[in-house]
Amino acid sequence: MSGIFAAVAHQIATVPLILQAETYEKASVRAMVAPHDHAAAWEPEDGAERTAYTLLADILTGIGFALLVGAGLALRGGQSDWRQGLFWGLAGFATFTIAPGLGLPPQLPGSEAAPLLARQVWWLASAAATGCALALIVFTTRARWAVLGVILIVLPHLYGAPQPLEPIAVVPAAVAQRFIVTATVVNFLFWIILGASIGYIYNRLQPQLDRAARAAA
Repeated sequence: MSGIFAAVAHQIATVPLILQAETYEKASVRAMVAPHDHAAAWEPEDGAERTAYTLLADILTGIGFALLVGAGLALRGGQSDWRQGLFWGLAGFATFTIAPGLGLPPQLPGSEAAPLLARQVWWLASAAATGCALALIVFTTRARWAVLGVILIVLPHLYGAPQPLEPIAVVPAAVAQRFIVTATVVNFLFWIILGASIGYIYNRLQPQLDRAARAAA
């Protein structure tokens, strides 16, 4: 459900901004590269093909994160409902959107960026550190673990996200800023819906899971 919501929200809110940015990017490429020297990379066609790929990506993302939240609820144990799931959704939003986005905000086509591998490594390190930090802060009672959690949150940002050597942006700053805000809001709603729905489903399935566990024992 959260994946379908994200796909619809992207079509309404973020895809128009991406298409707008692509017009600036293509105009910049045409101005710098001779037509016979430019080989365009593959990209989905506008319309049904782009929509289908967006829907598939968002659904797969929703399934993956839903499994992650469900596994967290199962490992934690105890009673869970949509309220508990909501908190897990907020934690997911902080871990996978807010923390990495502070160093590497969502970017539109036409924005100069650091090498892909460096950005991926930093993004994963930031998300992993933030997730571990939140677990230490929430699920432990000793102050030293909470302090360690705060250090883990701050550490990737003290190191610094990889940045391009020469920042170049062909997209107007207002469009880029609007995209960052829109993408963040969409991700917030995605995580709220995902967390609450997984918590609700887990609560409904918990009696069957408990019976299965007792039978296996």
